[in-house]
Amino acid sequence: MEKNFYLAFDLGAESGRTILGRLENGRILIRELTRFPNGPIQVLGHLHWNIYSLFEEIKKGMRTGLLEAGTPPASLAVDTWGVDFGLLGSDGTVLGLPYAYRDSRTQGVMAEFFELLPRNEVYEHTGIQFLPFNTLFQLFAAIRRSPGSIAQAAALLFMPDLFSYLLTGEKASEFTIASTSQLLDPRTRNWDGQLLSALGIPPRLLQNIVSPATLLGPVGPWISQETGLRETAVIATASHDTAAAIAAIPASGEDWAYISSGTWSLMGVELGSPLINPAALSANFTNEGGIAGSTRFLKNIAGLWLLQQCRKEWASGSALGYDELTRLAREVSAFNAFIDPDCPDFLNPPNMAEAIRSYCRRTGQKAPQSLAEIVRCILESLALKYRWTLEELRRLTGKTINRIHIIGGGSRNEMLCQFTAEATNLPVLAGPSEATSIGNIMGQAMAMGQVGSVADVRTIIRDSFVVKPFGPCGSAEWDRAYARFREVAGL
Repeated sequence: MEKNFYLAFDLGAESGRTILGRLENGRILIRELTRFPNGPIQVLGHLHWNIYSLFEEIKKGMRTGLLEAGTPPASLAVDTWGVDFGLLGSDGTVLGLPYAYRDSRTQGVMAEFFELLPRNEVYEHTGIQFLPFNTLFQLFAAIRRSPGSIAQAAALLFMPDLFSYLLTGEKASEFTIASTSQLLDPRTRNWDGQLLSALGIPPRLLQNIVSPATLLGPVGPWISQETGLRETAVIATASHDTAAAIAAIPASGEDWAYISSGTWSLMGVELGSPLINPAALSANFTNEGGIAGSTRFLKNIAGLWLLQQCRKEWASGSALGYDELTRLAREVSAFNAFIDPDCPDFLNPPNMAEAIRSYCRRTGQKAPQSLAEIVRCILESLALKYRWTLEELRRLTGKTINRIHIIGGGSRNEMLCQFTAEATNLPVLAGPSEATSIGNIMGQAMAMGQVGSVADVRTIIRDSFVVKPFGPCGSAEWDRAYARFREVAGL
């Protein structure tokens, strides 16, 4: 293999992977080297991320990449989910395990914070969708309940920035991941001083913001000694996993929307600048940073998390595969019951299947009983929530949307893709499933001067991967189901 290859470490809330990639003859070639489980761990009643286990997996992936290619990679980069962070002490050591965003410590803190700074003012400053686990509210919860943890901290690093620091010793905040925090002014692309003042957070805690595709430095000698990699550059790619995935959409033109489908469903459009107004606030849409200065105007929808949790609960001996679950769902009748996937009941219940049944009973519906009925309820409800989000996107932006690109792991769920086409009455193009890793690699290629623009990136991806089309059948049953769904969900 040629020397100029890249390693992408894509860390998700359920699993992580190491992807090796290179550009050749106008195409990107990728191969998965390692895959490993991830998930929060319980420590003294709270949920945390085991960053040291993940860091060992990163180093294992580095060693594997070197063995596979026979030469050190030109660069590597890490992308992760948003909002979560680690704290460093004055000596540079990590102060404890980072909290996981589904931890209960942020319950009720949004309302408390709005007593300091009203909701509409926070949105005007940040343009970010209100979710109880945004970094803003995690910090507020920490200050209220364990002020010592913040007082002794010298630096805050978001998850991908934290791993880059462990690899290089360099501290920085990459723009796309910083934009998820609800601490950033998306117009100036700087930290918002009024929010930091309201929190009581010293500005020194936050790091300088760097653009996607920024060279941070080479791996440190301590990493070279452990992995054999020397002079490999560490890149701040599009470090938020959704930003990386959207950079890898094989789209042309501007008349499309996207769904980055996985644990979460991130549905939106690309804009040239933030859209912050009372209508966007009322609809609770978010303005997050994208590659090359773009804005990801989107809605965070609780995605396949619901199905993932049910699958864990149903595991007996060996867990049922997702293909088997959807096959069973095809055998039950359609439109029996609906849920709003974004109901707080589903954030982290002790039993997801029972939370779904309880929601249905509370909304006057017959609760799904069998495994297949619950799967069908989840997938139909997600597709119908996508339709509502599509209508809001059209209303808020005025954009013409003629097709939907579904990327990420959820693009492999053919039942959900077909339901999305039916519910929205639009063609759906599914794939690539490894969009996040691909976007990570292409961000590295931009930093290393091998690719010049996002348009070039998307041309390469269109030439490299086959997407699967799904078309609507024009069934009036979905229109009737949508009316019932909106009534149940109160939309």
